[in-house]
Amino acid sequence: MGNVVYDGLTFEPFITREKIAARVIELAQELRRDISDDNPLFVCVLNGSFIFAADLFRACDFPDAEITFIRLKSYEGTSSTGQVKQVLGLNENVEGRTVVIIEDIVDTGVTAVELRRLFEDNNAKSVKMVTLLFKPSSLKCGKEPEYVGFAIPPAFVLGYGLDIDEKARGLSDIYALKKD
Repeated sequence: MGNVVYDGLTFEPFITREKIAARVIELAQELRRDISDDNPLFVCVLNGSFIFAADLFRACDFPDAEITFIRLKSYEGTSSTGQVKQVLGLNENVEGRTVVIIEDIVDTGVTAVELRRLFEDNNAKSVKMVTLLFKPSSLKCGKEPEYVGFAIPPAFVLGYGLDIDEKARGLSDIYALKKD
């Protein structure tokens, strides 16, 4: 696992695929323990969380769970724009259901607040958030996710679904922007 280069930026190994796989199993066990609903709705936030969501959803193995997708955009390049745009909306009825939001990364919390509000305004029974990565020191609003794969420092990361201008999503490991 060596460095990779995208758009002239060098990224160094950060979290291996083996550590990710082990943590996904642990998160699935936590979710199965905590959610007793017969029919939770998992909401995968595209595009970044699709790989994590697939792995987590299979590992949870809820017999009657459903999964759906929503697409939001708040990043350009390596920076958050501070604004959340809904690109692909939600069509499922969430009233009276437990909603499990699957995020790739929670940074400032702006997107997380918007997502929670969306489901709460539509009378979800409860809203839980599971994120692969969380930057506690970057959180500006909202609350911490209920389920966190890895708490990380405020570095720009990519791989395992996370991207830089839509590139590098297919990397199996997670890489962090190398500091000079």
